[in-house]
Amino acid sequence: MVKGFSDNEVKDNTQNTQIKEKKGLAGFLKGKKFTYTLPGKKQINIFGSIVIGLNMILLLLVILYLKNQSFHDFVFNVGR
Repeated sequence: MVKGFSDNEVKDNTQNTQIKEKKGLAGFLKGKKFTYTLPGKKQINIFGSIVIGLNMILLLLVILYLKNQSFHDFVFNVGR
């Protein structure tokens, strides 16, 4: 016996090839064209500064958490 589909088990799917109208967000965006533009140098600098600043604050808080017992107790009690 050969694995796979036999000729009499394959159905003809030509009936279901009607184009369905898109609904929801896809229907709303149907005629609109979106283009992606790369961010400018000023925008890159702003986002980079925000990320570096938040990382420095996180590093400062971790060091403060490990070295200062009162801050450690404060974080432990607020987290309850």
